[in-house]
Order: sequence, then structure tokens, then C-alpha cells
Amino acid sequence: MTLLNSYVTLLVSFMEVNIDMNTTAKELLTETMRRIDGAYSPSTIRAYKANFERFIEFCESIQASSIPANSKDIATYIALLSKSRLKSASIRIAIAAISSIHKLNQFNDPTQHPDVAIEMRRMHRTLGRASKQAYGITEDVLEKMISTTKNDLRGLRDRALLHLAYISLCRRTELVSLRMEDIVSDDRNFPTQIRLRRSKTDQEAIGKVIRISAKAQASLKDWIDGANISEGFIFRGIKNNRHKSESLSPGQINRIYKRMAILAKIPKDQVKNISGHSTRVGAAQDLINSGASLPTLMKRGRWTKPDTAMRYAGGTGL
Repeated sequence: MTLLNSYVTLLVSFMEVNIDMNTTAKELLTETMRRIDGAYSPSTIRAYKANFERFIEFCESIQASSIPANSKDIATYIALLSKSRLKSASIRIAIAAISSIHKLNQFNDPTQHPDVAIEMRRMHRTLGRASKQAYGITEDVLEKMISTTKNDLRGLRDRALLHLAYISLCRRTELVSLRMEDIVSDDRNFPTQIRLRRSKTDQEAIGKVIRISAKAQASLKDWIDGANISEGFIFRGIKNNRHKSESLSPGQINRIYKRMAILAKIPKDQVKNISGHSTRVGAAQDLINSGASLPTLMKRGRWTKPDTAMRYAGGTGL
């Protein structure tokens, strides 16, 4: 009995220590999110937070430390995720979050251990590396979607949004961040360029001025005049086709595109794969099909890696 009591006491003590460590991990995560606020994009911060919170929960379930974490525990976590409904890309993001939180807090990176590398290889052999294929809104598809719009407030907004998204190859987060002061106009007060202050590949906000097409110029002016927007965000949510919100969220871009695609009678299996980046994918496909070189494609889409640009042009840019 004495030996059994000693074992129980030791086990309880071990559990209490790890619960305290994981409580500290939660506090450390909160502090880390506060420290990196503004230094990383909001989407990156959300991904770090959500993925590491799930890792903390896993570590609590097996009574292990989440930070600093043990490489064998991370390998076990990968094996568990591999049996879930997650895609391989989502698992890579989860492990990248664990790696980043450790490095940001000056801990050794446990994800670099051979145990983790082996489990990642096993995961990729099981699930594959392919990304979900995005349906590209090419110029032909775009014109079909445009043809369904009316001359009401929502129609004005949707035409301007689609034309500008396609010609600028803007990401959805870039589109919703555009403000009236980002418009460069000519002597006739006609918008000819937009100033992209920050992007995924320009986190230091060096900025880039993008010339837009005549169609985008005309539809953007129609929207701004029709909605009577003089300051603030360019694109707004619309309620009951009359009332404007102050801004538009990235998630609303997806829904706007899908709604327009359904009206344009795009096949359901293609509508399902439309995302907020579909205009970016379609524009990249059109550029390649028109004979544009890889450097031209990278410059237009503001990509820093050739393989990323070609992945978009191949239709897997979600």
C-alpha cells in the first residue's frame, strides 16, 4: 500500500506541475499575441493563436508540457491530426504555429527534431501535399458574373469590386483594406491608379501603386459616386440594397463572388471552389495563357517565389 500511495502522490504531483505549466503556456500565448500585434498580419496572429491553443489542449490531455514542448509529443500530435479531417496544408500550418511560438519566446524549436520530420513525412505520404483547387474567375467568367448585376447600389459595388480585383490581382484582405485616400485620380477626378499600402509580401508597408484598366476606372467611379463615398473604406457592406456599412470583411468577398457566380449559372461544383482569391487565380491563368513571362506574372501578382506564382496560374491558389 505504501508503494501504491507513493505512486499516486507522485502522479498527482506530476499532474499539478503540468497543469501549472499549461496555465503558464496560456498566459505566455496571450502575452506573445500582445507583443507581436502590429508586427504580423491579423490573419497570421489568429492562426498562431488558434493553432497553439489547440496544441495546449492536446498537451493537457496527455499531461505534457506545451512550451517548451517535447518532440515526441509533437510527433504524436501530428499522428492524431493525420487521422482527423484536416488537410495536410492545415497540419503544416499547425506545426508552423508551434515552431513560431517557441522561437518567439526564445525556446529551442522542437519541430526541427528528426522525430517530427519522420511523422511529417508519414503524414504527407498518407494525405498528400495537394492544396484545395481554387476555381479561377478568368475574364470570360468575370464578364458572365458582371452581366448579372443591376444598376442598384449592390450592382455598382459588385461591378467595381470584380473589375478592380481582377485587374489588380489583389488578395481579399488587400481589397477590403483599400481606402479613398488610396485612389490616385487624373485631372477629371477619374480614378486611374490605386495605392496598395501593405500586402502579404510587403509587411513593412513600402507600398505599391497599381494602374487599373478603363473598365475598373469606370465601375469604381460609378460606385463611389453612386454610394456617395468621400472618405474611409472604398468597399462597404450593403443591407437591403440601401444602407452601407463602414467596411467590408474578407469573408464577405467569398460570399459576394459565390452569389454572383450562382446568378451567372456557373456549375455548382465550380461555385463550391470559389474563394476570395478566385479573381487573383483567374487573372494569373489569363496572363499565362496570353503569353506573359514568369517575371511579368510575379510582378503583377506581387509574388516573391516562382513556385507560388505558378501554383496560382495552375489553379491551386486557395
